[in-house]
Amino acid sequence: MQDLNANIKFFPHDRLLAKIILPFIPAWVRPNHVTALRLITSPIVFWLFWTRQYGWGLPVFLLVALTDAIDGSLARVRRQITTWGILYDPVADKFLIGGVVLILVIKHINLWLAGFIIGLEFLTVLGALYFKRRQRFFPANLWGKIKMNLQVAGVAVLLVNLIWSAPAMREVSFWVFLSSAVAGIISLIAHGGK
Repeated sequence: MQDLNANIKFFPHDRLLAKIILPFIPAWVRPNHVTALRLITSPIVFWLFWTRQYGWGLPVFLLVALTDAIDGSLARVRRQITTWGILYDPVADKFLIGGVVLILVIKHINLWLAGFIIGLEFLTVLGALYFKRRQRFFPANLWGKIKMNLQVAGVAVLLVNLIWSAPAMREVSFWVFLSSAVAGIISLIAHGGK
């Protein structure tokens, strides 16, 4: 069994969060608690978007999405990386983004783009399950983080369009989501090559 907390690779945002957010998180809060919080609060985001409460939905979505950066940084900085976290952190991400894509992107941008994004997320989960069966665990790579950040940005830009009637933002959102798909493909290739 590999030691998940040996040879931890820190990302630039880990150092930033270690200074501005992580000191305020009590020691008893584990990264897996934060991941579970994302899973539990994602349906609130879905409900806000489903009921077209975009003004409330945007800040709630951004807070829930922020937990993705927090749980990973918390795990690396406190050396609390677990197999559960490696498996369920991406599941929580896919649940949040997949639900939002189903509710917003299909309706307001493009069915094909939404299908492609969801398909990539599904392939990522299948890959994680494949490697889990072989007792191999790969933490998120830089391209996966870029993909998630672009997806969050794409949702935020689309919501700006929906809240303030800024039609140009819909086009920008399309290109941001398309860029996230490219980053997702690169991330899959990078993981597949290991």
